[in-house]
Amino acid sequence: MAKQPNLAGRNALEEMKEFATFPKGTQRYIRRALDVGLDRRDAARRWARDPAELARIRAQREAYRGLDIVRATLADMAKDDAAEILLSPLMAVTAFDLGERRLPCFAAYRFLYERLLGARIRPWLPGSFCGAAALPYLHPNLRSLLLQSVSESVAIAADWSSREPVFFPDWVEKVELAVGA
Repeated sequence: MAKQPNLAGRNALEEMKEFATFPKGTQRYIRRALDVGLDRRDAARRWARDPAELARIRAQREAYRGLDIVRATLADMAKDDAAEILLSPLMAVTAFDLGERRLPCFAAYRFLYERLLGARIRPWLPGSFCGAAALPYLHPNLRSLLLQSVSESVAIAADWSSREPVFFPDWVEKVELAVGA
């Protein structure tokens, strides 16, 4: 009888499969954003291919300062003004990421933000995403695509999983294979 993989292993595999469905540029952006947002390494040195991308990474680092406020607020949601304190920086960071045009749908956004902020952020993601996606500085066609990517079931969900994500995509070094060796 084959041994059943543990739940964390199955969850990791499902998360890897979901990540694989995203376009390559989205995958790259998510890995880069995790490096910036989780302070995993020097994202500028790792990801910048030219001066323009270096400038975008620096701007992302500045925008992601708002994540500290979101994390602190998530830790103490009992305050009366917690929603206001949480949503303002969350929408600002979301607006930055959507403005980068590398997160083409709610699923990619949710995937990234669950890893940046943990499972407790899930109930707040549809509202923040829709609010930022409706901002006038985004092209109307992009706004339409982003807003249409939020399913009705996500928009009206009554309950959210508290399971923390287990797969955190990372940089993968290219390995040269010797042919015939």
